Amino acid sequence: MSRNRIVINLDQSPAARAQSPGAKAPKRKTRRWPKTVALLAALVVAIVVLAAAGGYFWWRYYQTTPAYSLALILDAAQRNDMAAFDKHMNDDEIGRNMVTNFKQRAESRYGAALTVTMQQQIDNLLPLFLPRLKQAAHLELTKQIKEFSAKVGAKPFIVVALTVPSLVKITTEAETAKVAATIADRPFQLTMRRDGDRWKVIALNDDTLTQRLVDDMMKELPTIGAIDPMKLLKKLKGRRNR
Repeated sequence: MSRNRIVINLDQSPAARAQSPGAKAPKRKTRRWPKTVALLAALVVAIVVLAAAGGYFWWRYYQTTPAYSLALILDAAQRNDMAAFDKHMNDDEIGRNMVTNFKQRAESRYGAALTVTMQQQIDNLLPLFLPRLKQAAHLELTKQIKEFSAKVGAKPFIVVALTVPSLVKITTEAETAKVAATIADRPFQLTMRRDGDRWKVIALNDDTLTQRLVDDMMKELPTIGAIDPMKLLKKLKGRRNR
């Protein structure tokens, strides 16, 4: 029997040897970097989408907070848009709270001399002062908000909205929020209450304003027991018609 022999020509090129019968094809190195890049790109896209979704839901929540409503008030004051400003004010509630503070200060003026009859007369006269108290509270509130907005400076609304929590102290309890700040070295305090997705101002807690109003109106009550409510009503109406 004859033996089969394989003859390898060492002078052949690698390409020629690869094509020769029985020669094994060389293994190709697989490139992994395209898969790695694609994976990283997908990860980045997922992070961006999640961040955008989180930012959107956070912003929607933030729009329901007292800080956002306060930002709307400051923005309206900066633009001198009183219609938008008044939308966030509950003047009736502000007036009623002002009457309560006024009553306490007025009664304290009489001290031990305050009798049940005098207290009843004060209660009867308070509704006559209510329009003036509401107007005074509204004017003072508008003035202080404008002073505070000037302190914040003219900035885009989004900047104002995001910086409000760092400018004031807001304490929220259920449906009520207390706002405290300092304007021209004077304490500035507001009470806000939820109204749907927004918050409205329902009280201005200003001891200086209340004291000034008491001082002014107590001049009309020198001897409270001798006051005729009907005469006082005509007097107050005459002032409003000026």
